[in-house]
Amino acid sequence: MQAITRRLGQQYLRPTPSTSSIKSIYPLSDHYYGGDHPRYESTLAAHKGVGHLVRKGTGGRSSVSGIIATVFGATGFLGRYLVQQLAKMGSQVLVPFRGSEDNPRHLKLMGDLGQIVPMKYDPRDENSIKAVMAKANVVINLIGREYETRNYSFEEVNHFMAEQLAVIAKEHGGIMRFIQVSCLGSSVSSPSRFLRAKAAGEEAVLKELPEATVMKPAVMIGTEDRIMNRWAQFAKKYSFLPLIGDGSTKIQPVYVVDVASAIVAALKDDATSMGKVYELGGPEIFTMHELAELMYDMIREWPRYVKVPLPIAKAIATPRELLLKKVPFPLPNPDIFNLDQIHAFASDTVVSENALTFMDLGIVPHKLKGYPVEYLIQYRKGGPQFGSTVSEKVNPEYWP
Repeated sequence: MQAITRRLGQQYLRPTPSTSSIKSIYPLSDHYYGGDHPRYESTLAAHKGVGHLVRKGTGGRSSVSGIIATVFGATGFLGRYLVQQLAKMGSQVLVPFRGSEDNPRHLKLMGDLGQIVPMKYDPRDENSIKAVMAKANVVINLIGREYETRNYSFEEVNHFMAEQLAVIAKEHGGIMRFIQVSCLGSSVSSPSRFLRAKAAGEEAVLKELPEATVMKPAVMIGTEDRIMNRWAQFAKKYSFLPLIGDGSTKIQPVYVVDVASAIVAALKDDATSMGKVYELGGPEIFTMHELAELMYDMIREWPRYVKVPLPIAKAIATPRELLLKKVPFPLPNPDIFNLDQIHAFASDTVVSENALTFMDLGIVPHKLKGYPVEYLIQYRKGGPQFGSTVSEKVNPEYWP
């Protein structure tokens, strides 16, 4: 009986004239990514965005937007807001993570059942990157870090990883949109290694995928931000805030929710944002001193500053950078005195005059004074209920 079964199996496995004729008409490819597409030929231009995807439902959380997005860096600051907005419109979001399984746990609640899919991966393993990207039609890269660690350098995180994702997306063949999130002020001539690495990452992505979209947000403000939270914590702990330089450096901070909205707006357009670079700054320009005044106003404390000249600030921050890879134990992450950020904030960082901005994506960014900074009430001495919040004083007619 087993011999008969084996003979029958071999008979069905043999190529027949009919299958041979089908192969001649429709040649099949054994390549895992890209079907019949050449291995390194970009197909983004052929898709012309995601506008033609089949959508079902009214556009809410339980709808089907047709977007299957792999969001690298989704467990970070901007990632949680972007995942929320993608899930809210019925998209499936693949969330690569490399740490504990608890890292993406907060994201699973943002989408309908099965729409948020955490996937463990190793950013240094090409096969694991291909696995998390295999079923996606959109790739968004949010990976970035403003300080170095023993394991990851500025160049590896902000440049080489972005380049690797672009190469794999190009090889994939089914990626309709690739969005690279960089940083406002990135330049190959910047004194900051972080900003130089970000600029190199942009250049590498656009070289591999000329149809990719690059977003360059300014310093982002929000509940989990890494600037006003650190200032408030330092001010509460030491009763003063160090101002590096004289506090006259100009920045254009932006509400993190607006940046997430800009990325989603670029995804939803009819490919008009493909191959373009957007500089995303808020509607107001602050000096570092004015932004610190806004922080003090929210936490209901008297402003107390200590101006730290640049050479002294660099001297305070230098030992960590010198000892980072020379000691046999990890050093604490820098907060106020981050040598690379001191270099980055030594000059003004504002949106260029002729750059594409929020307005080109149909978005009006929020002003910071109001709800975007109300998370700082947690630092008030009398508790969150001490005094009225700023948004209670603002006339709704002038919001945002």
